[in-house]
Amino acid sequence: MSSLFEKSKSLKNASYDLSLANTIDKNNALQKVAESLNENKDLIISENKKDIIIAKKNGMKDSLIDRLLLDEYRIDNMIKGIQEIISLKDPIWKSDEVWTMENGLTISKMTVPLGAIGIIYESRPNVTVDAFSLSIKSGNCILLRGSSSSINSNIALVHVIKQGLKNSNISENIIELIDDTDIALVDEMLKLNEYLDLIIPRGGKKLIDFVVKNSTVPTIETGVGNCHIYVDESADQNKALDIIENAKVQRPGVCNACETVLIHKNIKNEFLLKLKKRLENKVELRGCEHALESIDIKEANENDYIEEYLDYILAIKVVSDVNQAINHINKYGTKHSEAIITESLRNSNLFVKRVDAAAVYVNASTRFTDGSQFGFGAEMGISTQKIHARGPVGLNQLVSNKYTIVGNGQIRK
Repeated sequence: MSSLFEKSKSLKNASYDLSLANTIDKNNALQKVAESLNENKDLIISENKKDIIIAKKNGMKDSLIDRLLLDEYRIDNMIKGIQEIISLKDPIWKSDEVWTMENGLTISKMTVPLGAIGIIYESRPNVTVDAFSLSIKSGNCILLRGSSSSINSNIALVHVIKQGLKNSNISENIIELIDDTDIALVDEMLKLNEYLDLIIPRGGKKLIDFVVKNSTVPTIETGVGNCHIYVDESADQNKALDIIENAKVQRPGVCNACETVLIHKNIKNEFLLKLKKRLENKVELRGCEHALESIDIKEANENDYIEEYLDYILAIKVVSDVNQAINHINKYGTKHSEAIITESLRNSNLFVKRVDAAAVYVNASTRFTDGSQFGFGAEMGISTQKIHARGPVGLNQLVSNKYTIVGNGQIRK
């Protein structure tokens, strides 16, 4: 019997006890883990440096190394994220809907934990802490499978988390890490229906597609981010420039970064000159034939409108109106995050209603699609599916429902 099988079986058993843990004990356990992270920063950073060195030797591009990096600032942010989750309401055992039938039966719709959750993720070691924190607060156990590029960081983080749990009333057995990077174990994990209630893939398109297609465990599909910003004819152009720069340059290697800018034809000459000047020496611009009429940049091809670059590259397309922008987004977008920059209420309302995405912005950067930015404390990922959860997967998306029916001897006739 494999180690993975034993770990998942142990998690499932631990999930029954965790589901009954009270909020005080769960919050105290989270506090102890936060303290353990603070006390073990040097260990975490030291192990993370090993991953960074290997990544650089393997030629990983800088934007992806940025996702892998853990420093004191990012560890402090992880601790802050835990504190935010502590402050949030416990999402389980809540009965917001209660009604009584004519026959006297009282029915309650109650929130309950899912049980044992698996998450498969690439590069980002901060996901280890986010996933754990959300899981324990929502009463779920967690099985972690990070990538080989972050293995040293993840082993250190799980060790530190377990050290914190030892000082609480919550068992350290509620979290397990697959520390063997053999890809065959992913296949095995995807078939653990008996012990896992949900699997969440978080990474690139190849990983997500593989998990969704091959898992017999229910999944939440977190999305690749081919995100767009449409600059309408009525847009405040200075506002648009600030938003585009933030959405592309701040952290290009994340899923809510902008990959394509759509520009209304009536402002193309003026705005493209400003955009090129703003992003010059920062971003490689690739434009359609109409964009090339205004500025000297590389010509875009069909693949440029499909690709999630995760890099300092930005595709540009000139469109005739808001409807063409919407049609382009619904054809090439990945249902993640889309934005319109406009001063037209009509166009903003049309864009919000017709664009098919988990998050739609009016006059704001796509970079805000994030659990912490939405007030969720953290997130397991950004779901681009429409069933069960859509958008940032936070505490309230990691529960299911149970109906309790209380009677006094009623029988159905």
